[in-house]
Amino acid sequence: MEVIIRPSAESAAELTARLIQKAIMEKPELVLGLATGHTMEKVYDKLVEIHKSEGLDFSLCTTFNLDEYIGITHRNKSSYWFYMNKHLFTRINIDLRNTHLPNGMAEDYTAESEKYEQMIKEVEGIDFQLLGIGKSGHIGFNEPLSALQSRTREKALSPVTIKQNSKYFDPPESMPKRAFTMGIGTILDAKRIVLLATGKKKAEIIAKAVEGPVTSMISATALQLHPKTTVIVDEDAASNLKEQEYYRWIFENEPEWEQFK
Repeated sequence: MEVIIRPSAESAAELTARLIQKAIMEKPELVLGLATGHTMEKVYDKLVEIHKSEGLDFSLCTTFNLDEYIGITHRNKSSYWFYMNKHLFTRINIDLRNTHLPNGMAEDYTAESEKYEQMIKEVEGIDFQLLGIGKSGHIGFNEPLSALQSRTREKALSPVTIKQNSKYFDPPESMPKRAFTMGIGTILDAKRIVLLATGKKKAEIIAKAVEGPVTSMISATALQLHPKTTVIVDEDAASNLKEQEYYRWIFENEPEWEQFK
């Protein structure tokens, strides 16, 4: 795991977008795993800007989102399908037939989960997985006590997650209490993982995820087991990290980061 500290939330998001750009330019048919949430909006805005100003081509890309709420349709403005179309898909030249999210209205949860796993296998896995992190340390909707080898499945949402995300629903109490999510094992199968976190509110959980013990109580700690994970944070989110000096040295001295300075 590498930790990269950037001066601001904007520069952290830009670095994340530039890493995605580099991956697409190296492999135009890239399979992207995508996340949602307020933090990701800056990344998607930057990707749209790069697409328009530099011609970044998404036409051969395939995407799989981490999760979707159960019991709401694509037309619901709080669905992740709606979010992705609003913030990214309709703003770039991606083929919408190659964009995938779990079907929140599926009647058979097990069958839908297995279908999603099979679709990922059919494209030979995810090349680049983008992640955020929740206040309880979850990646996707892998809430505390999620098995570290779990696959895509239905998951009950924790009170912390419901409180954090209900503000995106009108009224807040209409937020679903269950969701489909890629499992931790599914996420760890990705060839490259980048987790982006910004803001002081994420400082405590980032320190636990990066420097704490691996535990099913904090699903993001499983990323310590992945051979190619990069955690990108701004100064606020990095403030509780003990090894900040070392992380800063990596960015300044490792050759792979030279082009991003």
